[in-house]
Amino acid sequence: MGDYVVVLEAPIIVRDVETSEDAINVAVSKVAKALNKEKLDFVRVEIGYSQCPVCGAPFESAFVIGTIGLVGMYLTIKVYNAQTIEHAERIAKAVVGKALKKVPLKVYEIRELREGEEEGGIELNNGGEVL
Repeated sequence: MGDYVVVLEAPIIVRDVETSEDAINVAVSKVAKALNKEKLDFVRVEIGYSQCPVCGAPFESAFVIGTIGLVGMYLTIKVYNAQTIEHAERIAKAVVGKALKKVPLKVYEIRELREGEEEGGIELNNGGEVL
């Protein structure tokens, strides 16, 4: 059994925004509200970054066309007592997906949890059920 940090990538669509800053604020609020409704306040929410194809400089992944915005976000969750990396991935997607229905989640990164990073996550009992 292993402990893992799973970072999921999620595209969030927001409406009635004028700037990328507005899109980011609305997306963060929308995701935080959905996570809090399911009592998933331990999931860390961050704005995603893209790389400029010309100069290579990173920039926040927020795009606005008309009044519709698309914001790339990273959702980080700690999973404890997973049997494999794939098991940790499935758990993270299931837990976060419960709050963010209809949002496609893609694994951005999975790494083993180091000592001292133990607080705030999902723990499983031996039967594989969320405690």
